[in-house]
Amino acid sequence: MREREREDGPLDPEELKQVLTEALEQENELLRTYVIASERIEDNEELRVRLQNFAEGNAKRSRQLIEELGAMKDADE
Repeated sequence: MREREREDGPLDPEELKQVLTEALEQENELLRTYVIASERIEDNEELRVRLQNFAEGNAKRSRQLIEELGAMKDADE
């Protein structure tokens, strides 16, 4: 999919699903990273809370991507 990012023109439905799936994987990985980091911080409460907020943002985007992928699947049926 990385090559496609440099091409012009519209995405076909399968390419769009691939882009959204890759984005979902990235959001989930960031969520895990932020949660793990926040759990390991003991001496900086402000940073710990910010990382938790970042994780919540990733969780929200993940849910939105899942909903979008589900809607695309429903439209295919």
